[in-house]
Amino acid sequence: MRRHNRIVQAVLWLAAFVQLVGLPVGVYAQASNVLVAKGQYIFAVAGGCACHTEPKGTPHAGARAFPIPFGTVYSTNITQDKETGLGDWTDQQIHTTMVKGVRKDGSRILPVMPYEKYSGMAQEDMQAMIAYMRTLKPVKKATPALKTWAPFARSLGTPLFLQVFGKFNAAPPQAPKSGIQRGRYLVDHVALCSDCHTPRNFIGAPNQSLYMAGASEKNGPLGEAVPNITPDKETGIGDWRRQDIAELLLTGIKPDSDNVQGLMYEVIQGTPHGYKDMKKEDALAIGDYIKSIPAIKNKVK
Repeated sequence: MRRHNRIVQAVLWLAAFVQLVGLPVGVYAQASNVLVAKGQYIFAVAGGCACHTEPKGTPHAGARAFPIPFGTVYSTNITQDKETGLGDWTDQQIHTTMVKGVRKDGSRILPVMPYEKYSGMAQEDMQAMIAYMRTLKPVKKATPALKTWAPFARSLGTPLFLQVFGKFNAAPPQAPKSGIQRGRYLVDHVALCSDCHTPRNFIGAPNQSLYMAGASEKNGPLGEAVPNITPDKETGIGDWRRQDIAELLLTGIKPDSDNVQGLMYEVIQGTPHGYKDMKKEDALAIGDYIKSIPAIKNKVK
């Protein structure tokens, strides 16, 4: 009840301030709606954060299992449920978790969560994405505990892993607006194409010498093989046009009229928002960037 009263009081103070400066409340509501709409778009380009949804499960409620070299980790509930989700977290706590991998209680998240990649997301995009996440309907679903034979994986193993392999980024205030730089930004820090299409070693560290060159079932996400999407003509996408890449992102259809399956299908279709909601110009920017990266000969088996 006290908390409710404080919220009501804060709203009344805001209304009084708005009247004092002579601006209508609707201006603030409109600005909030614009921010949420932008956040929904960033969330979609992030594949609808599909890792936080079990196949055919309730969107964003977490508990999806991810096998790792020393056990199994489960994705978290990112809905606004106050007991099992993010409903009782501040925006800053959510931000810290997404870009540093540190939870509200100070505990560390295993680097299965791509917070290193998200650390390079533009500040304006991250703010908008968090605003949209605030609108996710609360779902009460607890996250299963980490299953591992390594008892100090989080407290000792994660800092050591990050010290050796971690690569955090300085977030720019704004994202690039167009061209190859826009494509690179989306690929590496929003859509996270490189997170799946770059193979990892036996402890889960990405092999940057094979950037975007695909991964076998042995070292691919969730035990799925992912294709080489560098411009290599024998083992990659070869002569695909930028339009072909954009079409696949928006529809899931390849130039040979075959359709994608597995995780790629999930991030395109989204939960419910995904790559399919991407603006054509952003899909083409991704196509331009992918066509610009070095061709790497790596046959995925």
